[in-house]
Amino acid sequence: MTSFARAVAVAGFAALIALGAASSGASADDMLYALKIGALAHDVPDLWSGFQVEHNAVDINIEAQFKAAWALPWGVIRPVIGGSINTRGQTSDGYIDARWQGDCPSGLFFGLGLGAAIHDGEIGGEGSDPDRKWLGSRVLFHIPMEVGYHLDEHNDVSVYFEHMSNAYTQKYNEGMDRIGVRYGYRF
Repeated sequence: MTSFARAVAVAGFAALIALGAASSGASADDMLYALKIGALAHDVPDLWSGFQVEHNAVDINIEAQFKAAWALPWGVIRPVIGGSINTRGQTSDGYIDARWQGDCPSGLFFGLGLGAAIHDGEIGGEGSDPDRKWLGSRVLFHIPMEVGYHLDEHNDVSVYFEHMSNAYTQKYNEGMDRIGVRYGYRF
């Protein structure tokens, strides 16, 4: 699948969410806590996965965080759906997470999540491209971490990290890490 096709698929998915909200009489303000967009470095070495195989590239990250939340004394857990699209046609993914976020009075916030990602990269084994990460299975664990600052009531900026791997449940488990910056708009 080309980068353009992936971008169209993500845009189509976002449109389906919006149409679903509109048909139910709900607005984005009723459903969404925040929308985020960012630029991430692809397959970064020396992080959790430890090494790089795929070429340096920019991944476009798009994410919707929903209002439905489980409140805790030190933060909230929200459902999140998103994706990271590689601009060079290498491994891209879509994910769904449960994301905890704690907000400090100073404007700082911290996020940590756990979920599942589905990707279009290599699985591994005979016939797999040795210049791509061998991720072992089509569905992977997705672990995001975020540190950011609320600029005002609606806008924030953050440093975002995501790791995906199969946690050694398969023969191949090279894992993939991305890190970069994101802008968020809170409703």
